[in-house]
Amino acid sequence: EVQLVESGGGSAQPGGSLRLSCTASGFVFSTYWMYWVRQAPGKGFERVSEISQRGGATTYYAESVKGRFTISRDNDKNTVYLQMDNLKPEDTAVYFCVRDPNPYKRTLVPTLGTDFGYWGQGTQVTVSS
Repeated sequence: EVQLVESGGGSAQPGGSLRLSCTASGFVFSTYWMYWVRQAPGKGFERVSEISQRGGATTYYAESVKGRFTISRDNDKNTVYLQMDNLKPEDTAVYFCVRDPNPYKRTLVPTLGTDFGYWGQGTQVTVSS
């Protein structure tokens, strides 16, 4: 059974930092692209950051977080991380760890929904002063 368990969310002040972790089980972690997706109150899902399989040599970031967030992975620990620095109030959202539905592939879809791949339960991030 595929499981993704996020941790590390919480509250931070503007300009602060948080690090999210997602520990995976039930599949060969190193063979899948992994994503961090967020949903702000009243909004749809936003693909925040992506990391390729194996060594994670390829990463992508949404323009809204570029230069502030860093995605990484540790295949020995079956864990993907999202380091979030210089947080802004507009980063407030539930953050989800998501596994691509296909191994060795970055799957793109017109509209991202929970039927895409596998999702963790989400972790709340709140940025306010």
